[in-house]
Amino acid sequence: MSRTADTRRTDPPLKALARNAYRAANGIRARVLGHAAAPGDAPAVWYGGARAGDTGGPLVKVARLQAAFPEARGRFNLLYSLSNTPYLPRPALARLKARGVGIVHNQNGVFYPGWYGGDWKAQNARMADAYQLADHVFWQSAFCRDCADEFLGARDGPGEVLFNAVDVTVFSPAPEPATGSRPFRFLLTGKIEGHLAYRLEDTIAGLAAARSGGLDGELVVGGVLDEAARAAAADAADRHGVRDRVRLAGPYTQADAPALYRSADAYVMTKHADPCPNTVIEAMACGLPVAYVASGGVPELVGPDAGSGVVPDGGDDWSRPFRPDADALGAAMTRVAENHAALSAAARARAEEAFDLRTWLDRHRKVFDSLIERT
Repeated sequence: MSRTADTRRTDPPLKALARNAYRAANGIRARVLGHAAAPGDAPAVWYGGARAGDTGGPLVKVARLQAAFPEARGRFNLLYSLSNTPYLPRPALARLKARGVGIVHNQNGVFYPGWYGGDWKAQNARMADAYQLADHVFWQSAFCRDCADEFLGARDGPGEVLFNAVDVTVFSPAPEPATGSRPFRFLLTGKIEGHLAYRLEDTIAGLAAARSGGLDGELVVGGVLDEAARAAAADAADRHGVRDRVRLAGPYTQADAPALYRSADAYVMTKHADPCPNTVIEAMACGLPVAYVASGGVPELVGPDAGSGVVPDGGDDWSRPFRPDADALGAAMTRVAENHAALSAAARARAEEAFDLRTWLDRHRKVFDSLIERT
């Protein structure tokens, strides 16, 4: 069934002012330091003001890129822009384009009324600037490509679907699975604020349904939860009588993540229309099959053999999130538990095939080199 959820609030005035000032400062840097490559130059990449870190998808992605392609501190001949961090105004982007600076764009999701409470059209128009001017686009999934076509406009230029990636030598399965020595453990992770609290409510309802059907299961939630999300989780656990089977593990870093995933048996993804969640990729690399809502890019990641999905009753809905029936989600969680060994092996194999960081970086390297060599 589908029910309406709270939409994300817009930025407060001071935050919006700071964001605009940061965009202006990045625009000045682009005009001063962006120059076309000279023959024989190596790629000198600037990430357009996007920051690196060890929590959150965009921060982690930039960190992984910077480890292979250190950010140019002075002049640069390539701009790598991310749709999550549109920190360059259109005039600056157009100036870089005119100068012959190569622009590579990583396109994630878009803004739509089902989750964003502000002017989603204006936000998409801002995001579209780099998308339309880029020399090459990496769409994080086919779903991302289709959303961009619909909300940002069809673009004229090369691009390809390239899933997010993970170091599969770091994110790897536990040597000995713990299944059987304790309740079957489901894991849910992420930064969850009030407007996404339905993820917790639906997963807890699904867990209760699976337990009613005979599965000895439990849920661990890792990540940053705001007060509204924590209250929603506690309320849902009490209502469904599973308070002693739900544990909030708190925040974690990238260094902590492999151990957290290895402590579980399966992953649950109930976020509506998630374009290409790193958490699903990391979980699969650690051998966790996925019980999920089959919307967004998640079905592409999981594939036909590495989990069990609940199909929305109306496709992807841009006005409200799909929220699965508890019994349907509980059945998916039960299927994952009952077929754990085969699904776990398939999840790991899928990660090695489609999400290997080495392949991801190699594809970036080839595109960067091609843009440098054209000068």
